Amino acid sequence: MLKQFIVVPSVLLIALTTNALPSHAQRPGSRSLISLGRAENLAREAAEKANGGLQNYRAENSMYGPAQSSPHVYDGHGTWTFTFKGHRPDSRTPTVKSVVTVSRRGNVNVNYNGPIR
Repeated sequence: MLKQFIVVPSVLLIALTTNALPSHAQRPGSRSLISLGRAENLAREAAEKANGGLQNYRAENSMYGPAQSSPHVYDGHGTWTFTFKGHRPDSRTPTVKSVVTVSRRGNVNVNYNGPIR
């Protein structure tokens, strides 16, 4: 007796089995936790925006390198605070100090952005 096999396109099989698996998608409005590297980028970008963009401002080099070497403090409860200096693109002399706090959820708060005290 011959058995007949039905060939089902793999795309259809994937679609059918994927829908049967539990979904681990985030709820609308929820955010995943971010890494120190992402926090460093968000802090630098916030300072750039607060100072008129890249045409007017550059953060110190430590804010472009490895995140572990950036001037930050982790509070142990889900936020990093970055304290760094910046300057005009045509100068190397720092004129602005920025203190930016970034949460593990990606919330950013510019605590201070002004003259170096």
